Amino acid sequence: MGLFFLALFLMVVSATSADEAAFIGVNIGTSLSDMPDPTQVVALLKAQQIRHVRLYDTDRAMLLALANTGIHVIVTVPNDQLLAIGQSNATAANWVSRNILPHVPATNITAISVGSEVLTTLPNAAPILISAMNFIHSALVASNLDSRIKVSTPHSSSIILDSFPPSQAFFNRSWDPVMVPLLKFLQSTNSFFMLNVYPYYDYMQANGAIPLDYALFRPLLPTKEAVDLNTLLHYNNVFDAIVDAAYFAMSYLNFTNVPITVTESGWPSKGDSSERDATLENANTYNSNLIRHVLNNTGTPKHPGIAVSTYIYELYNEDLRSGPISEKNWGLFDANGVPVYILHLTGSGTVLANDTTNRTYCVAREGADKKMLQAALDWACGPGRVDCSPLLQGQTCYEPDNVFAHASYAFDAYYLRMAMGDGTCNFNGVATITTTDPSHGSCIFPGSTSSLPSPSLHRPTPRYLVAVPNLSALKISIYAL
Repeated sequence: MGLFFLALFLMVVSATSADEAAFIGVNIGTSLSDMPDPTQVVALLKAQQIRHVRLYDTDRAMLLALANTGIHVIVTVPNDQLLAIGQSNATAANWVSRNILPHVPATNITAISVGSEVLTTLPNAAPILISAMNFIHSALVASNLDSRIKVSTPHSSSIILDSFPPSQAFFNRSWDPVMVPLLKFLQSTNSFFMLNVYPYYDYMQANGAIPLDYALFRPLLPTKEAVDLNTLLHYNNVFDAIVDAAYFAMSYLNFTNVPITVTESGWPSKGDSSERDATLENANTYNSNLIRHVLNNTGTPKHPGIAVSTYIYELYNEDLRSGPISEKNWGLFDANGVPVYILHLTGSGTVLANDTTNRTYCVAREGADKKMLQAALDWACGPGRVDCSPLLQGQTCYEPDNVFAHASYAFDAYYLRMAMGDGTCNFNGVATITTTDPSHGSCIFPGSTSSLPSPSLHRPTPRYLVAVPNLSALKISIYAL
């Protein structure tokens, strides 16, 4: 199977009705010590053709950066605001007025997530969850936005009890006073049931009862597939079994026409000593197979051909998250926009945003003014936040010791950091785009395919950001050009 540069893409296939399309989206968390600014985030989304995102708040700068991009956006009422909104229609209306109305229609907000996993993480707020959803919806109705912006709330799959066989699954009965009116609300507003599906956790908690291949979508012999003896449906992956368990649990409460959207799913690429299956290879395998599974419009055994739109968790590794090492390593990219691993997507039949056979680089323009090159280099290594330590004397890209070579390295690093977005290779006219890899000798440029990680069972060599005590060390006034 060939390897292609990481790309997420728009999926257009039939879903629950002829005018709907299933898709792959991505969650954007912000617990990074070096969080890219919103324009950089959007540049990465565009470069990777990611057309659906979920935010965990309503950050104004991010929503402004997403304006006029056409990217579909789910925004979130944070859990800590749920109580106030659920107790006051006026507070909900004010929330919509402050966080939604200033951004539509320029920013394509398509749904509001009211809280996140409220029943399992904030059970005391459960009684006001439906009120909060109704109040938010009423505010949208008052603004004539209810037809374009849906209201729902994500649930942990742990609210489903006895999840295998799926046909016997049911929601925790203690939540019936919440779940029944919630499903009525979703049904009456033509919204969808948001479900977070993490086969990684099911696998980890099963103490060997769930085979790793079953969790990772790897091909299974028919004799190894799990069979629901009540329906005779065969399950060859955990993801489908959980989604169908949710469908059966809803039907148990007499709701059979509420579609499911998976708002979170993924696999960590690194873990501590107790998380031996949180590896680059497993993360690559899971997300690659998940994307292919959704894109193939396979559906689930209960609903074949009805694709389940899914948001991958998550865009960036979040190094500030607490908990085990795995909590910091769910991302597809690092903070610089470099893929953590290369997805196996050959044969998916989709258009990839960044095929490595057609890579571009940003280098210094031939004949450019040396003083302007110097100024651009200083900016890239300073305000541009490029790691220019490889240009220091004795490092891999110090030679050739001239402004043209050093500026080319810094320009390309910035270009990659900005996800090769439009206008990010200019530097006042002294930079240009080329398809020729400018790497030379031991100096591998950041955008070179040689510098990208390849999927393997081995950990990548750690990368360190070297502090430069004095930016003047990178000045080129001593260069003999």
